[in-house]
Amino acid sequence: MNRSPIEIAPSILAADFTILGQEIKAVEEAGASAIHVDVMDGHFVPNISIGVPIVESLSKATRLPLHVHLMIERPGEFVQAFARAGAHRILVHQEATAHLDRVVASIHEENCEAGVVLNPATPTVMLKEMLDRIEAVLVMTVNPGFGGQKFIPQMFEKIRELRDLRSRYNYGFRIAVDGGVTPENTAELVAAGCDSLVAGTSIFHTKNPGAAVRQMRQFATEATSQRV
Repeated sequence: MNRSPIEIAPSILAADFTILGQEIKAVEEAGASAIHVDVMDGHFVPNISIGVPIVESLSKATRLPLHVHLMIERPGEFVQAFARAGAHRILVHQEATAHLDRVVASIHEENCEAGVVLNPATPTVMLKEMLDRIEAVLVMTVNPGFGGQKFIPQMFEKIRELRDLRSRYNYGFRIAVDGGVTPENTAELVAAGCDSLVAGTSIFHTKNPGAAVRQMRQFATEATSQRV
């Protein structure tokens, strides 16, 4: 499977919801690849965010694909609702379900891309039987639940493990990272194997979110050209 260039997916968890439409328009015009939507239930992670109605509204407000990250218990029960609300890619945590294969199949049945998320303490081996049937692996590079946390540097090794597995078996999944992603570490992340970058605070907590996206895109493109 051929992957398109590096994805830059601004996370609206860090956006100003009083001007959310303007914020999304700014990053869309700057060349963002997708909008990342964190759905949190206050149980699987210690925070509560948004639900299906917001995703439905977002699908009408942007032409960009919506990557819906379900940080919730029993994610399989909500796949259909989020898919029909407009999700393009649905990401579920390996740790949140005992029936990951079934949940991934249900995502595909709704004609969405399926992604699986690994928390920092979860090893890549937990996805051994799934890597040939998913479109993305999202490596949490912070403990999920809150924006603005610092990147956990040990996660670089997990990223490289996934890169090597993908290369060895010719898998087609994207390697995404979420947490502490900034323009400053973009090049190192891309060099390690990432091709999908989720960033919230480093984009929306700036004076110019569009400029932050363009800078991240520039650094990612330069790093891609230097890959061996």
